[in-house]
Amino acid sequence: MALRRIDVISDTHGRLSRELLDALDGCDLIVHAGDITSEDDFITLKALAPLRMCLGNNDWAGEYGPEVKRLVRFEYEGLQFSVTHYRENLTGEHCDVGVCGHTHVPEIVERANGSIIVNPGSPTFPRSMAGPTIARLMVQDGHVVSSNIVELKVPEKDGRGKGRFFMGW
Repeated sequence: MALRRIDVISDTHGRLSRELLDALDGCDLIVHAGDITSEDDFITLKALAPLRMCLGNNDWAGEYGPEVKRLVRFEYEGLQFSVTHYRENLTGEHCDVGVCGHTHVPEIVERANGSIIVNPGSPTFPRSMAGPTIARLMVQDGHVVSSNIVELKVPEKDGRGKGRFFMGW
């Protein structure tokens, strides 16, 4: 199998920045861990790459199709994924990659069983000194070859520094 790039996002809350869209360009799969809050953004992301998404606590008003639920499980490139908005909903089930959001704080945790838990933070309303973030996984032959948090550039005209986000939430 070929090397594949999976970009993981969460908590976009109806705002897809140019920096986020540029970062997603060229990925093979987008995984969204909820709180998209916009049917238009759902359509935009699906046009960029295949999209797997769960519902977040703020996704009560959107129509995203029957495959978008509170907990989404799927297989991709030989890996089992579980995607849910709240990390506590990932306990107990078997998966190679668990994806969650909600906290707006990026984190990748390697578990003792070899699986990983990925929280990409938020590209829109970050709550950490890292600023706007996504997570990026490179996978091949049923293995996660690399996983990292990608810090998105804050537009200069915006005037916002990374520290502003952390204190504002």
